[in-house]
Amino acid sequence: MSNAVADGRGYRLSSIDMLRGLVIVIMAIDHCRDFFMLAGVQDPMHDPNITPALFLTRWITHFCAPVFVLLAGTSAGLMAARKGASAMGRFLLLRGLWLIAVECFVISTAFTFSPGGVAQVGGHVLVPLQVIWAIGASMVALSGAQFLGRRTCLGIGAAIILCHNLLDPVWPVTGMFDMQWPIWVALHSGMSMILGPFHFMFAYPLLPWIGVMLLGYGSSGLFELPPERRNARLLRIGLALCVAFVAVRALDVYGDPHAFRPHADGLSATVMAFLNTTKYPPSLLYLLMTLGPAAVFCAFADRMQGAIKDGLVMFGRVPFAFYVAHFYLIHALSVLLGLYQGFSLHEMLNIFLFYPKGYGVPLPGVYAFWVVVLAVLYPFCRWVAGVKARRRDWWLSYL
Repeated sequence: MSNAVADGRGYRLSSIDMLRGLVIVIMAIDHCRDFFMLAGVQDPMHDPNITPALFLTRWITHFCAPVFVLLAGTSAGLMAARKGASAMGRFLLLRGLWLIAVECFVISTAFTFSPGGVAQVGGHVLVPLQVIWAIGASMVALSGAQFLGRRTCLGIGAAIILCHNLLDPVWPVTGMFDMQWPIWVALHSGMSMILGPFHFMFAYPLLPWIGVMLLGYGSSGLFELPPERRNARLLRIGLALCVAFVAVRALDVYGDPHAFRPHADGLSATVMAFLNTTKYPPSLLYLLMTLGPAAVFCAFADRMQGAIKDGLVMFGRVPFAFYVAHFYLIHALSVLLGLYQGFSLHEMLNIFLFYPKGYGVPLPGVYAFWVVVLAVLYPFCRWVAGVKARRRDWWLSYL
């Protein structure tokens, strides 16, 4: 007997929910690495001496943000079939603003365990703006763009993804704590801005994520096709994107600000260099590398059965609840680990970037904590999924 939570909402597709659930579960690996890894850094792939195991641990999580943003747009497109353009625009605008507020207050607090996300950096309050900010701001953009129709959104989204790397030599690609640029640079580069007592860190440059959101909205009609036609097209599209990634990366003339060069240390290092594309901002090659395999997976998702699929579908139906809860749980566990290792509570009530030297566990320990996080959150997420499946309260659409 299946343990899946039935959901009667007409726009829900198990293949989309399964893919979303998979990337949510994988995403938790990266955040466990952030909070638990011994001598961890935000992006270890920039370390030339990285081990293949750590490289793959970070690389596999690259699939999460692009798929999550694309499917947010796709779900909006499927919902649009039930709503008028005005009602859809209002919903997307309010939900986008809600997500931005959640990022600034709820998620920031989870990062630091201080009221309002307080983490003093140079005397200012740090507010990291990450994937929830990118989704929320992209929804605000989509709330207006959706009046143009799916096909136009698809064209605009594809044009942004294909062309935004033309800005690489024009707009500087800076670090997340770089504060020398005007605010518009945050459209294409990580940067920081001081506004009163707040230090806003734009970790997710916005322009390419808007492109991914519009692409998802514009391609939502694909998921209204009969399953056999839909899956055949997804497979062709996914394989084409994978081939395009290999070809464009090998040519090394466009698509990523960091060039690929065969590595002198052998095949393993060369493969890692080939796959090490740019996430901040997400380059064309980064999106080809991640969205292609995701489309292939989605093409076969309907054929999968069993408890693993049911669990992933369940997680995929409550991504917001999982995302918020998993940050609080991971940080709480990291505080306990820090206290066990002899560090003070004050040292652990901060964003992981400023955890004390010597804290953490090796990579196998990171995976052990990841399993614990999934096991603890499973009953909670199953309960939330059940509530959303049974009830039609308007506010549930914002969770």
